Order: sequence, then structure tokens, then C-alpha cells
Amino acid sequence: MDSNAFVYTTYIRTTPDELWQALTEPALTRRYWGVAFETDWAAGSAMVWDENGRRTADPEQVVLDAEPGRRLAYTWHTFTPAWAEAVRIDPETYARLAAERRSKVTFAIDPAGDMVRLTVVHDDLEPDGTIRGLVGEGWPALISSLKSLLETGEELPEVPR
Repeated sequence: MDSNAFVYTTYIRTTPDELWQALTEPALTRRYWGVAFETDWAAGSAMVWDENGRRTADPEQVVLDAEPGRRLAYTWHTFTPAWAEAVRIDPETYARLAAERRSKVTFAIDPAGDMVRLTVVHDDLEPDGTIRGLVGEGWPALISSLKSLLETGEELPEVPR
């Protein structure tokens, strides 16, 4: 892992299997993230990101590793003009994002008593890159909503930008 990786760890009162489902099942990911993934979750398989009917497919958007209840890794999504417009990214920021190399995210799931330790590692980031700045804000909010969903049954409201 390089020093330009973003790492976030939290503890969630759930099981490894329930956490895996929350990371992979469209009905759950849509609740706390607003994204559903179309894939079979096998290493090497393509992933299509569906955000409110806006589908992003790219041959380099793939599952890197998938061990149910233990580990999940995939390449980060492709930035498109339609995505940037939908999430209110200005044209200059979008141009910087599109120029950066593709990054990846890994979810490590480790039992911890009656909880699970979830470590999210988003790496292969450009030093001082725009993506690094965005994930540094985005992952804590997203994982907090995931944790709330698993522990209370309710995701958090979307954090205003």
C-alpha cells in the first residue's frame, strides 16, 4: 500500500456475512450509497455502476478479488461527463478527475467478537490528486451510513455538499 492510499477503519455490530451482503446486494447498496452494482462478484468480472438509472460501464471497471465475508476489491468507477453533471462536479474538477489514473478500493472484513472490523483501503491514488481529496470526505460519510443501516435498519440521510 502506498502512502497516497486513503485508509478508513470502523467497527460494526453485524456479522461478516451481513456486511458482505450490504457491500454487494443492490437493494442494500442503493439504500446507503445510491449505487447498485451489476456483476457476478467473481474476480475478473466486469462491473456496471448504476446510479439512479445512470449506468457506467467500462472494460477496466472490474472485480479484483471477492472472498464472501472476508474481502472485496474492485477498480474504481469511470468518470463520465454525465456522472459529473449528475453529482454537480464542475467542468474543471471533472477534467482533473478524468486525467487521473484509475484507482481501486478494497474492503477487508475481519470478525471482532460480536462485531466486524471493516477496513476500507482506497489506493493507487495520484499524489495530491483530486480523487484522493474526494474519497477522503466521501468514504467516512458512506461507511457511517452503512454502519447505521446494519446496526439500526436505517441509513443516514445524504450528507449535503
